[in-house]
Amino acid sequence: MTVRTIVIMGVPQLIAGAKNVVDFQDPSLLQLIQDLQDTQRHFSGAGLAAPQIGVNLRVIVFGFESCSRYPQREPIEETVLINPEYQPISQQQALDWEGCLSVPGLRGVVSRYQKIVYTGLDLTGRHIERTAEGFHARVVQHEIDHLDGFLFVQRLHDPRWFGFEDVLDFDQTLSD
Repeated sequence: MTVRTIVIMGVPQLIAGAKNVVDFQDPSLLQLIQDLQDTQRHFSGAGLAAPQIGVNLRVIVFGFESCSRYPQREPIEETVLINPEYQPISQQQALDWEGCLSVPGLRGVVSRYQKIVYTGLDLTGRHIERTAEGFHARVVQHEIDHLDGFLFVQRLHDPRWFGFEDVLDFDQTLSD
């Protein structure tokens, strides 16, 4: 088990954007995926992107049976997604709280597409295509944002709904 250090907001590498994986035979790819999964579990994340551990490749992992950072959320199938993309199925968006391991201790309200279709490749290079909605769709969009050099704080709906986790009221009604 290898738990890697999380790159935090302010480090230029985190907003540089990531490159596509081209060599699926590279042994370091398997190690990267294992490190991402170990690190995500260790820090109780819903997902993790390679740039968050200092690797400039388009690789994300996400999913959990239960997640202490999001205890009321339904489980999401554990997934490895390489060179991922997503498309909204409709333009309907929803507001909800987000946090990030690269922005420790802070959360904010972000508007995300409610329902998406995402695609990518698994570790063997096999095509994956799934439809996701709700929190599952939010997690995928959040992680792909990391690959494109964006943090959730750059997508805040209203800066008044941004602050430290230990003092925020997550039960407040969110509306435009």
